Amino acid sequence: MTRTRMLKLSEVLEEIDMSRAAFYRMRARGESPRLIKLPNGQLRCRRSDLDAWWDSCEQDSAA
Repeated sequence: MTRTRMLKLSEVLEEIDMSRAAFYRMRARGESPRLIKLPNGQLRCRRSDLDAWWDSCEQDSAA
């Protein structure tokens, strides 16, 4: 079984070059990459979900 890489929120923020506050505003609007809340309360993002989000951003800008 292949395990998908799980990115910390700080890694996601660094990759998309966004502040935590701006990310949470985007998340409240339903426009952020999908996040998973772990039992300890930390947030993670699957690499595949972040890649899919990037793809959707490219498609939106092409319209």
